Amino acid sequence: MTSAVKRVGMFGGAFDPPHVAHVALARAAVEQLNLDELRIFPTGDAWHKAQALSPAEHRLAMARIAFGELPHTVIDERELRRPGPTYTIDTLRELKAEQPQAELFLIMGEDQAVSLTRWREWQAIPALATICMAARASTDADAPRALPAEAELKLLRLPEMPESATEVRERVAAHEGIDHLVPPGVARYIDRHSLYRPA
Repeated sequence: MTSAVKRVGMFGGAFDPPHVAHVALARAAVEQLNLDELRIFPTGDAWHKAQALSPAEHRLAMARIAFGELPHTVIDERELRRPGPTYTIDTLRELKAEQPQAELFLIMGEDQAVSLTRWREWQAIPALATICMAARASTDADAPRALPAEAELKLLRLPEMPESATEVRERVAAHEGIDHLVPPGVARYIDRHSLYRPA
């Protein structure tokens, strides 16, 4: 009897900080895609981010706090350790080389999906992984319209969740509460390390 093909998800992001919508998307991916493993990748040198990211050790620690209790999740540090800009295509190729028999799923939020055609070698991504996009009530299902015809796109159903890392950072800087926006451990970490406070 042949064993079932392993189903591995990839969910990358700055996670600066990780918020409740990130956690909800990770949970939805594991459950709705029946993943054996979901690898969480905090971004290294993010080529597409205008603002400087918080130090890698803080974003890694917050990712461990936010996602650590979710079943089947693994925090993968490789993008933080890779020199130079971080590109999703490089990580996907590494995963495919490590687990050639696995079926890969690239998990992304709606905002990432809309910008997908600006990613490095984005046309090569569908050959490596099924693209899985968060579909909230307001989602335009045709958002990644420019994907190649052979690309497989799966929608992950999520409730309307307007949280964003930008909002978290702005609220911290304004001394406003964030308990409803981030997991409790992340809120405590931000406070303990005085992150996102005005200089």
